[in-house]
Amino acid sequence: YMKVILIKKGVLYSILCFMICFAIVGISVCLSVNAPKSVRTIVIDAGHGGIDGGASGKATGVSESYLNLIYAKILGKICEEFGFKVVQTRKDMEGLYSDDASIKKKSEMKKREEIIDKSNPDIVVSIHMNSFSTSNTKGAHVFYKSGNESGKALAESVAKTLSSKIVSAHENAKVGDYYILNCTDKPAVLVECGFLSNPEEEVLLQDEEYANKFCYYLFCGILKFLSF
Repeated sequence: YMKVILIKKGVLYSILCFMICFAIVGISVCLSVNAPKSVRTIVIDAGHGGIDGGASGKATGVSESYLNLIYAKILGKICEEFGFKVVQTRKDMEGLYSDDASIKKKSEMKKREEIIDKSNPDIVVSIHMNSFSTSNTKGAHVFYKSGNESGKALAESVAKTLSSKIVSAHENAKVGDYYILNCTDKPAVLVECGFLSNPEEEVLLQDEEYANKFCYYLFCGILKFLSF
């Protein structure tokens, strides 16, 4: 399948991000967040990993866990360029579960929870790819925990920003009953970047330019939320 390669672009990342955020958020927002009085911490969670590959593409066979990691690294790089402290729950293709765990999924999710608790982040962003039984379903979705008003505000900011620039991204954020959202009271969102069950979107999600663009606008949604 088409391989996404994370390219270090240094100053170019900062320039592009600033231009995008300047247009979406406004001068005052960008300047205030670009030079924060205190360093903000963002936990970026690349879903799945190890023996749990998640969903897989029907056309190319690409695994969700691979793409989650690529998008998480791109987003993390952008955040770091803007002065944020980034904590990645998963830094490679290995799983987070204990090798001797009888229920590896439970072990893995507890480890993610531990990383979030220890990091005491300002926000949590979990990256995933979607799949559905019908191949015509497509588009990014953003989820938040029911009752978490700050999480809802973050989700709405991200969803609206993505939908304004990313084709097929859904504008309305939704409540999601996911462990990664339920395990913390911090503002947290789970972003389903697109559907691997849709052949066209499966290929698009693997495109380097698209991956960078998606993460730029995801970051701008985060930035807008943090400015309020």
